[in-house]
Amino acid sequence: MPELPEVQTIIDDLIAAGVEGASIAAAVIRWPRTVATPDFVRRIQGRRILRISRRGKYLLFELEGPAYMLVHLRMSGRLHLRAAQSGPEPYERVIFTLHDGRRLCLHDPRKFGRIHLVDNTDQLLGALGDEPLEPAFTPSRLADILRRRRRMLKPLLLDQTLIAGLGNIYVDEALWESGLHPRRSSASLTQDEIRRLHGAIRLVLKRGIANRGTSLGNGRSNFASIDRVRGENLHGLRVFRRDGRPCPRCGTTIVRLIVAQRGTHICPCCQKGDGSCPR
Repeated sequence: MPELPEVQTIIDDLIAAGVEGASIAAAVIRWPRTVATPDFVRRIQGRRILRISRRGKYLLFELEGPAYMLVHLRMSGRLHLRAAQSGPEPYERVIFTLHDGRRLCLHDPRKFGRIHLVDNTDQLLGALGDEPLEPAFTPSRLADILRRRRRMLKPLLLDQTLIAGLGNIYVDEALWESGLHPRRSSASLTQDEIRRLHGAIRLVLKRGIANRGTSLGNGRSNFASIDRVRGENLHGLRVFRRDGRPCPRCGTTIVRLIVAQRGTHICPCCQKGDGSCPR
């Protein structure tokens, strides 16, 4: 599933391609369940895209009207931009024709992606938690989130109602960077550990954005931005899906665990949490 850096990469590329400011001339729905709003085609037609932004893992299109189109890519969705007059391609579930003829397409092999058209974004986004790259997300704010709960650290960080945009890749990377075990109790972290975790979350997300997201394989469900170009952050990963390889910090073999039903990658030395491994 695309996480915060992948979604932000798509947004940056859409803006650079001039989609912000374009009008939607027409829409075709090729898989009805992708669209969660009745009468979607009529309501979207002729709308101008005023602004494109992100909230958590959602792409947010602010439309003239006013109205908001929210796109959640889920497991296998991605957006791509086709040239004018180009024909449809496999796995395109919704196709938007822009005023200049270009096609903005939701490509989604597994059909889990969803598009909503709403008048008020709180209908879908109101329950989302803090944005981890915003100034308001401080170490003290993270301490408040962690210490109010007694939960296993990894599933807490994956909870979108607490911190929005983190997923399996970047949680594993942040926990390795901060030297914390994913099964630690959130309430057990010291102030120093919370500061390390806060810095690590922001570090791995900014690295992911700078590297234009993470693409892990060559399958049709893998992440690529609107120009079909894959992300380059695979080379920036320290532990995620690197089980069996040496830890880049201490050389211990990275292992894969199951934590809260999620595949999880750690260095068993660096992430003991007792400070016995060189950092």
